[in-house]
Amino acid sequence: MHRRHYGVLLSLFLCVVLPTISSAVYLWVFADDQYASTTGITIRQEETGSASQLLGGLTQLVGSGSGNSDLLFEFIQSQLIVEAVDGHVDLVAHYSTTWPRDPVFSIWPEATIEDLTRFWRRMVRISYDRSTGLIMVEVRARDPGTAQDIARAIISESEQMINLLNETARRDSMANAQRDLEDALERLREARAAIADFRARTQIIDPAADIQGRMGVLNNLQQQLAQALVDFDVLLQTTESNDPRARTLERRISVIRERIAQERLSFAAQDVTVEDTDYPRLLAQFESLRVDQEFAEESYRATLTALEAARSNAERQQIYLATFVRPTRAQQAEYPRRILLVGLTMFFSLMIWAVIALVYYSLRDRG
Repeated sequence: MHRRHYGVLLSLFLCVVLPTISSAVYLWVFADDQYASTTGITIRQEETGSASQLLGGLTQLVGSGSGNSDLLFEFIQSQLIVEAVDGHVDLVAHYSTTWPRDPVFSIWPEATIEDLTRFWRRMVRISYDRSTGLIMVEVRARDPGTAQDIARAIISESEQMINLLNETARRDSMANAQRDLEDALERLREARAAIADFRARTQIIDPAADIQGRMGVLNNLQQQLAQALVDFDVLLQTTESNDPRARTLERRISVIRERIAQERLSFAAQDVTVEDTDYPRLLAQFESLRVDQEFAEESYRATLTALEAARSNAERQQIYLATFVRPTRAQQAEYPRRILLVGLTMFFSLMIWAVIALVYYSLRDRG
């Protein structure tokens, strides 16, 4: 044994043995027992589709289940739930009972809400499986009843948060559906007003029906012309050419032909009813207005259906908190895990001591 060997043993004692003994003494003498209450929660979402989604998705009610589980996961770690649970259970008073005798697992009585939130994340452990949306919460406290009460308060506040999400979703869905209905009603009013203005301006109820009436007049004139031509031919074959009836038929035939020409010209003539307007343009304008009105009517019916669907969905809860593991009540203290903590203290102290010793001997050999 040389001096350096005694130095190594002394460093081993200071770096490994002393921290291990100190941690063991602290854990078994000063650290109080902690009881754990476990609960499992998840968010469920109704899978029923709404009529608005079938009609093109005019409204979107709530987000996906995984997204809501992410919100719940962050909410349980937030300062907001710490303040809410502190209203049910006096957290500072409970966790400061062993201060300053157990400073590692306790909080000081004058702790702020930020300090309490950081301590909350040590006492409340959360495991979250994103693939399934299951959240397991483990609450540690000085006694089994308090741990269970805190777990129940977490579930209660989480349900209130979910209900708030539902209320917001209902309000937004109804507001969106009502806004869509008002827009569709305004479009329908504008389309009907445009058709009424067209009819008042042109004095024509339906250009297509008006053209059909004019075509009936033209067909009647053509029939009269054909009959007059036949009568004229028969008269020429039976009488002389200077018969007064022949001249009368000739004038009748001429008048009918002029009338037919004028009727045909009126179909493409400008200024039929208003300035610079012909029947093709009237038909194009009327068809465009009628298409706009039909689209506005269909949109209005769709928004009415969407509003009824939104109102029906607002009457029932879309997402809800499902507790698949009720808050348990511990019968024995599981924390702090003294043997595990002492073992970890010894392991890491030994690793640190070994690294320091190797570095020391490496530098010594090179020197």
